[in-house]
Amino acid sequence: MLSALVSLLLAAGAVVSASPAYAAGSDLCAETGHNAGFRGDGLVTAIAVALAESSCNPSATNTYNNTPPSRDRGLWQINDYWHPEVSDACAYDAQCNANAAFEISSGGTNWQPWSTYNAGLHRQHMGEARAAVDRLGHHEPGPGPLVYPAESGRVVSARGADGRLEVFAAGSDGVHHAWQTSVNGGWSAWESLGGPAGAELAIGPNKDGRLELFAINGNVFQHRYQLSPSAGWSGWENFGGGGKDIAVGANGDGRLEVFASGPVGVFHKYQVAPNSGWSEWESAGGGPVNSRLEMEKAPDGRLEVFALNGDVFQHLFQTAVSGGWSAWEDFGGGGHDLTVDHNRDGRLEVFASGPVGVFHKYQTSPTNWSDWEPTGGPADSQLSSERSPDGRVEVFAINGSVAQHLWQTGVNAPYGQWASFGTGGTEITAATNADGRIEVLGTSSAGVYHKWQTGFSSWSDWAWLGNTAGPPIN
Repeated sequence: MLSALVSLLLAAGAVVSASPAYAAGSDLCAETGHNAGFRGDGLVTAIAVALAESSCNPSATNTYNNTPPSRDRGLWQINDYWHPEVSDACAYDAQCNANAAFEISSGGTNWQPWSTYNAGLHRQHMGEARAAVDRLGHHEPGPGPLVYPAESGRVVSARGADGRLEVFAAGSDGVHHAWQTSVNGGWSAWESLGGPAGAELAIGPNKDGRLELFAINGNVFQHRYQLSPSAGWSGWENFGGGGKDIAVGANGDGRLEVFASGPVGVFHKYQVAPNSGWSEWESAGGGPVNSRLEMEKAPDGRLEVFALNGDVFQHLFQTAVSGGWSAWEDFGGGGHDLTVDHNRDGRLEVFASGPVGVFHKYQTSPTNWSDWEPTGGPADSQLSSERSPDGRVEVFAINGSVAQHLWQTGVNAPYGQWASFGTGGTEITAATNADGRIEVLGTSSAGVYHKWQTGFSSWSDWAWLGNTAGPPIN
């Protein structure tokens, strides 16, 4: 794998101010973080990330392994290549750095742009961070980091607790598995896991960091889970009857919630406590039959579910964080596939494909949506999306003839034009490495390929994952 991108980002507009001397670096991060607006778990995490990045040294500079050559600066390590609009005077001022971290992390709810967070390196500093908050004397309630759902489909990927990506692909002979052998690094050979043949897959993290995988086909629904974070896996266990598609997401309290579609609508099942057992299956109150499902998370932490079949597009949402659900609401006409992501400011973005290309709908406020807008793109394509290191949404589409991608021209901004991304295939999904680079997995009847960012807007060629083909996906 090529050297890592710097994935620590800064929003413009922070005001430089003087920073006093502190007995401990963590105290400096605590006070400037609190002044910037971090509260509760968000403040503790902010301090831990800064300790992992710079040891809370406002003069810290890093150039190692930065491609292209560049400098990471200050408490939260602001990179001068990706953000030349940020002067050294701002980047090396503690309060300016904290203000920027507050904005880019959406008030402490989204730490995905920080590689140390993605790799779990901040965890070893959480005790020191809590002690700094205690010394500061601030215990205001505040949001913890949000856990965003991963894309579901015939191939899925998520980062484990140690930052390594794990990939699962559903072939005609069951589910196959590969994983990064090091953070941001190369890949293992594929291993066969058995399980449901020709399945749709979904993956999510338990509150303790253990990944859990779900697989459904027309007759069988099974799941398996890591026995400890970033470690081995259980065998397959029954999870219900068969169906069409599934999606999984983490509640604000850490409990996983699973939705499944079938011939009589959509059902859901949820953990009764974090890292624990499951409820019985319950009707989700209707929903499109045999629909494609995706799940996302609103800026306040409520889960939202989107369901699409050939005739109907509907969605429903939690009425409170970790709480109950709304009734289904109409979201548009039918289509082929969908993907959902979030802007850096938290607003959701929805893309749906159909016979005349890909259409787009987005939140204009927490409770309002735009109309559907055409974007062009491949007809009747499989869709996926992910966020670039600076928070711009990038969309990937593949059908039997072509693969293309589309990206925002700026943070929280409109989109450009579709560009070629390769030849045709059968499925596509995107995930982010611990360093923020997007990794895209594409499938065909020959196996599973991947393609990864080598720069902010440059990509590798398509290659086999782990130099082996993996399962054919038809």
